[in-house]
Amino acid sequence: MKFMKLGSRPDTFYTTEAVRSVSSEISSDLIVQVKGSRYMLHKFPLLSKCLRLQRLCSEFHDSSQPQIVQLPDFPGGVEAFELCAKFCYGITITLSAFNIVSARCAAEYLQMTEDVEKGNLIYKLEVFFNSCILNGWKDSIVTLQTTKSYPLWSEDLGIRSRCIEAIASRVLSHPSKVNLSHSYSRRGRDDLSSCNGTESQSQRHRPTSKGWWGEDIAELSIDLYWRTIVAIKSGGKVPSKLIGDALKIFASRWLPNISKDGTVMKHSASADPDSDSLGEITSKHRLLLESIVSLLPAEKGAVSSSFLLKLLKAANIFKASSSSKMDLARRIGIQLEEATVNDLLIPSLSYTNDTLYDVDIVMIILEQFMLQGQSPPTTPPRIKGSFEKRRSRSAENVDFEFQESRRSSSASHSSKLRVAKLVDGYLQEIARDVNLPVSKIIALAETVPDFARLDHDDLYRAIDIYLKAHPDLSKSERKRLCRILDCKKLSVEACMHAAQNELLPLRVVVQVLFFEQARAAMAGGQVTELPSNIKALLASRKVDPSRPLAPLSTTTTVTAEDQWSISGLKSPKSRLSTLRMKLAEDDDLEENDIHSDGIGRSSKLKALCSIPTRPKRMFSKLWSINRSASEKN
Repeated sequence: MKFMKLGSRPDTFYTTEAVRSVSSEISSDLIVQVKGSRYMLHKFPLLSKCLRLQRLCSEFHDSSQPQIVQLPDFPGGVEAFELCAKFCYGITITLSAFNIVSARCAAEYLQMTEDVEKGNLIYKLEVFFNSCILNGWKDSIVTLQTTKSYPLWSEDLGIRSRCIEAIASRVLSHPSKVNLSHSYSRRGRDDLSSCNGTESQSQRHRPTSKGWWGEDIAELSIDLYWRTIVAIKSGGKVPSKLIGDALKIFASRWLPNISKDGTVMKHSASADPDSDSLGEITSKHRLLLESIVSLLPAEKGAVSSSFLLKLLKAANIFKASSSSKMDLARRIGIQLEEATVNDLLIPSLSYTNDTLYDVDIVMIILEQFMLQGQSPPTTPPRIKGSFEKRRSRSAENVDFEFQESRRSSSASHSSKLRVAKLVDGYLQEIARDVNLPVSKIIALAETVPDFARLDHDDLYRAIDIYLKAHPDLSKSERKRLCRILDCKKLSVEACMHAAQNELLPLRVVVQVLFFEQARAAMAGGQVTELPSNIKALLASRKVDPSRPLAPLSTTTTVTAEDQWSISGLKSPKSRLSTLRMKLAEDDDLEENDIHSDGIGRSSKLKALCSIPTRPKRMFSKLWSINRSASEKN
């Protein structure tokens, strides 16, 4: 770091009975009191350089007694005053980035200008500041940090603005031009050099990385850091990714770590638990968080989704403004495909509900993701409660020109596939919450378009977990929940589990058994061709029995109690007995169950399974196929 020495006389100041004096043959004629300290000095050397002392002493006419001058609001305190007094006496003083701000403020207070004497202290300090301090990377940062003790003086004298401009210009310059020391916050010692000296050979050729400045400026307080980043961003030369990396370093430096359940694990450097109350600590963290959010680059990918979600968790805990939360939700939604399930588990701290996680903010994030300017889905959206014909996937991909016109959005299509997996994994986690209403889990599941879910195994697992965690659900709520499930997209293992799942409504079990039996008949080679009535039903539902089934998804970790058990399901008799039991049970319980549209449950079930021929004959054929298969085995 740079330093400058002024004066040549040795230090002759001494202390006697709490009074600071200077050794001299001439008796003291001036007493200066600075914040409780008393100095016995002489008028001539001080008044010749300090215009303020001249004016104060001109009001005193009794020359027989030492004059007393009170300076209660002196900037910099006794250290800064003594430095100025030593300069007046010609005693050697050393100036550096650590004390130049206090010296400059004190000199301004005493009005040590060129009008009083040429080459006065203000002039010398300005020369040193402009030629040495502002040209040094570490010196500029240290000087800017010290302005925190003198905010008003530093603003009026332009010290802060000049330091910030110098730091920004260094960052904006090419790394090869930055030959001053960097990463000073990680260094154990300071390299000192005189103002007119040169940097050492190792300093000149120290390798620099593009983001080397991030850790250094992270030591600044939030107000100074905010202004510095704004100045760097306004230059337009630093990539947004580097800005994002710098913000991440700053956040990890000042914000506390937060556990999965929303507990603040440790206090950050921004708060002193011994001197600050809990409210003051929260207020400081809230200011830090909102300032970081306001500095986030607008470009996608400048910061990771994981980092943004961590900020959102902190925003919930520290009760940040709704505008900051919405800004974070919008940014997360733009790059949601990068997130993980653990990232989305944001603790709920609301007093209006008792859910473990904040599902509402995740819903907002999903809506933001879907609102992006992407191509429409390759299949029309599913209409709840209807069974209209849909375009097949192969038919949608026939038109080559359509594919070419949508080529630019192929990445967004793949991102929706990843988000669908992410949402299903998230549903499995929140499904264990006993306070989670069924309406929220349905709304989250329906946010994902149909085409994005290649299979419904993860969704079925989430439904199964939710039904186990909520045994008191009404029958209508179970039916509403299971309407989001497409049985045609279940794998063999999922179908086998669903076939004996006593928690599922009868309607779902019938669908699962029907499609699973039909596919098994074709794949097992037990019959050469399906009966015409079954083929007609499969064709009406856009199901290809010969299509290879996707393996069961294993993207989400499932606890032991949620694992599917298929023991005892390999025998067709087991599935048929389960179906007969559920049919008998449902006939007793739902004889008078009438829907709002006037159609009874049993009639809806018949409508679901009916085809132009007699439905009972269709199921008898299916059961006979299973029976014959079991007998052969």
